[in-house]
Amino acid sequence: RLELGSQLRQALKKECELELWFQPQMDATNNRLVGAEALIRWNHPQEGLIFPDRFLPVAEDAGLISTLDYWVLESACCRLARWQSLGYAPIVLAVNITQPTFISGGLVERLKALLGYYRLDPQWLELEITETAIISDKLRALHCLRQFKAMGVKVALDDFGTGYSSLDTLHSFPFDKIKIDKSFLLRAEDSPQALAIVRTVLALGRSLSIPVLAEGVENERQLRILQSEGCDEAQGYYFGHPAPAPSLALPKAVNS
Repeated sequence: RLELGSQLRQALKKECELELWFQPQMDATNNRLVGAEALIRWNHPQEGLIFPDRFLPVAEDAGLISTLDYWVLESACCRLARWQSLGYAPIVLAVNITQPTFISGGLVERLKALLGYYRLDPQWLELEITETAIISDKLRALHCLRQFKAMGVKVALDDFGTGYSSLDTLHSFPFDKIKIDKSFLLRAEDSPQALAIVRTVLALGRSLSIPVLAEGVENERQLRILQSEGCDEAQGYYFGHPAPAPSLALPKAVNS
């Protein structure tokens, strides 16, 4: 574990071993691509592809988690700038921001610098933040989210239903999207309780005029459940596994 942490530190310096992969996010009504989630992968020179569930705990132990967050954020901005210059129609690229990065400060300034450096249209970018990160310091969190919004960057409440799931959070903070954790949809086919939770979150989103994205769609039956309940967007293996950028079928702009 210590050795892997040392190797990860070196990989961050060299950068060539780290890769950004993308999982499509679809309009749940017509299966049209509307966005993607940016996900980090480590192409280890000896061990091959290493997934985050193995190296993120190592990064936390080594104090590298924020460095990884910023690597993903800058790589995502670079990729978006490339898509923008090639004339693709805007899609939303979602980037996860972990609790340590969100509460440590400096994220607003770093984001401003990246948007300016890459001359990026902010409507392409969405930050995914968990409720756990939000409630650790509500006043500062609200200030940060308002600054993100002022820049034109979207903010999504990630993994809704797995943490505190306070209705006050949805009422008090300017979220552009709610993401239902995949664990609820996974059980919704067989569990009336899980299905009720999915329906409740979707109804809550509609009443607050906040779009809802359901994670973890693995089959058509799950998609039909979401469609019947009026879900806005969906993400999961049914639409596509995370993969390098060339596999993402981006829509060309109308005037291209």
